[in-house]
Formats: sequence, C-alpha cells, structure tokens
Amino acid sequence: MRWRPPSGSMLVQSPRIDLLPDGSAGPRRFKIKTADSQGRRGMVDSLLKNRYGWRGYKEVRLPTDQTVHRFTLVAVEDENTIGTITVAMDGSEAKLSVDDAFAPEVNALRAQNRKICEFTKLAVDPTVGTKRVLATLFHVAYIVAHRIRGFDTLLIEVNPRHVRYYERMLGFRVLASERMNRSVNAPAVLLGVDFSYVMTQIGEFAGQPERLATERSLYPGFMSLTEEAGVLSRMVAKQAQVQRARDEETAAPAPNTDFQASDLLT
Repeated sequence: MRWRPPSGSMLVQSPRIDLLPDGSAGPRRFKIKTADSQGRRGMVDSLLKNRYGWRGYKEVRLPTDQTVHRFTLVAVEDENTIGTITVAMDGSEAKLSVDDAFAPEVNALRAQNRKICEFTKLAVDPTVGTKRVLATLFHVAYIVAHRIRGFDTLLIEVNPRHVRYYERMLGFRVLASERMNRSVNAPAVLLGVDFSYVMTQIGEFAGQPERLATERSLYPGFMSLTEEAGVLSRMVAKQAQVQRARDEETAAPAPNTDFQASDLLT
C-alpha cells in the first residue's frame, strides 16, 4: 500500500525539503504574508494540491473556518505563492492534529503545563523555493507562536523517513516512536522542540544565509536578530491597532495589513 500523508494531521512535505537549494545569500526577493483573504487562501490550496496531488496523496486543503488558534503563512514572490506552513495552537475546544495518534504524549505535556503548538501543511514550490524560504516561514511562525503568543513547545508529525532531517537541521527530538495514525492509516513519528532551543539557535546562526552550504542546520537561513525585532515590532503594532478598533466597537473596516484579528488576537 502506498503511504499517503493525511490532509491535516501530518507535516507533509513535497518535494523533500533536504533537496531544496540553499538560495541566494543576498537580499530576499520574497515576502511572508498570512492567508487572510479568500484569494490568498485559494492560492495556498492550489500549491498544496499541486505539490501533493500529482504524487497520489490525499487532498490537502486549508480549513474554511478562521480562528485565533490557527493561522497560515505564505511566502510570496512576484505575487506568486511559493511556500506555505500552518500553525495551530492548543487551547481551543478542537484538539490538535497530533492528538489523533499521540494523545497520551500530548496530554502528558499538557499535564506539565506546557503551552503547545504544532506546524502542519508544509509545502514549498520546487521550481523557485529554497531552504531560505523554508527557514523564513519557520522563523515568522516562531515569532507569532512564541514571541507574541507565548507558546513554549512545538510539535510536528512526520513520516519516519524524515525524522533525521528534522533532528539534524532544526533540533527536533523524538517524543514518540512510529505509530499508526488510525484516522488516515499512515505511519507517523511525533517530534518536538522547545522554543527556548530555537531561540538560542537563532541567536547563534540566524542572518547568515551564506552558512547554509556548510552548516548542518537550517538556522543560518533564519532572519537576523535585527530583522526579527522589526517583524515583531510591526506585528505588535498591528495587533494593537486591531485590538483598539475592537475595543472601541467601531464599524470601520479592519486595517489593511498582513496580520488581521484572526491571526494575532489572544
């Protein structure tokens, strides 16, 4: 039987992210935005369909409902969507995707008062995507989940073939060995990493894309600390702007930003 990644519970990847080129060490030509409009979400769905559908995988689509506990990031270059990742945060009535196969392990983390989030629906266009695109998507997701929302633990489910890559390149560790995800009848391994570790790696390696060719790490492709501070400042300002509008119960349209209320309000 061909292994098929599920539509929501696994961090699927196509093509293999370890085979992506490093990318230029010069200024970035792409931007990271949120899928906060129907048009942009449609482009993300198209990318997911193109990257997984041709390999016979089960259809992967974004959920239709907007929620403060889940958001999708997209990498955009010349108005084309070249990469995407979705972040889901624990705390809503709906369970995380990792609960399907790894409920005991996830509940044990909750019992330790860990604030958990998960990354899913990873896709990068192999014709233009690079490791630097992937690294920047991870970095912005980290900023929102950890620096703004205060989550401290990141979980992902991966196919057993991909475990070593995530251990080596991002510092994940195995939290539960291979198990059958009953909802999709597919093997999965649960990986986790503390955001405190991610922060230390960003401090050591980030903003040095020229080192992607020599370091066995994806962190050199992350933004520099100066860039991170700028992104964080802009996000906080936009969140405050939306919050003020909400507090004033104004009927005026929400500000035209990349980060709307559905993305950042706690």
